[in-house]
Amino acid sequence: MISGPPAAGKGTQCARIVDRWGLVHISAGDLLRAEVGAGTPAGVQAKAFMDAGKLVPNEVVVGMVTSRLAAPDARERGWLLDGYPRSSEQADAVEGAGVRPDLFLLLDVPDDELVARVTGRRTDPVTSEIYHLTFKPPPADPAVLGRLVQRSDDTEDALRARLETHHANVAAVVGYYEDVLVRIDGSGSMDAVFGAVEEAVEGVAGGVAAAQEAAA
Repeated sequence: MISGPPAAGKGTQCARIVDRWGLVHISAGDLLRAEVGAGTPAGVQAKAFMDAGKLVPNEVVVGMVTSRLAAPDARERGWLLDGYPRSSEQADAVEGAGVRPDLFLLLDVPDDELVARVTGRRTDPVTSEIYHLTFKPPPADPAVLGRLVQRSDDTEDALRARLETHHANVAAVVGYYEDVLVRIDGSGSMDAVFGAVEEAVEGVAGGVAAAQEAAA
């Protein structure tokens, strides 16, 4: 499992983890949208709640997640559960379904750095290229500079509200996974962060292999 605040670089690290170890990447949000789009029984059930303007019950989402985790590819290759569970209720439901990670990665980045990362982002609506005024400046082309836009949720106020929710959720979930929790300093370069992730994953993989060998 992996968790991290908005703009912590979780998406980048998930992609590199999947590429490095071949794990099946599972995002509850993506899974929910896919099930609804495919019209599966669980998707139809979820859509009924969504159309009524209600939150999809935890048991419905957990059912989707556990079903996906039980698929042959996830069982054979292992899985990376991205950003889930996000609350104590969800963690209870996941635990009750017998889902337990070998490792829970938590990316830590100071709030002020996250604000700097987010508020400096700009998008070119013509090319869809995303720039950052400090870390990835746009080209010094007046035409490009004149059309750059800032997403409505890439403001400090919007981010602070999302961070408050994230911190409350993480505080509620971390207690379930203290024995497999590894905090990663996400304030460094992408390579430095992945180096720490790699060390954590390899350490756990070695421990699991040793335990399996001892059991055999």
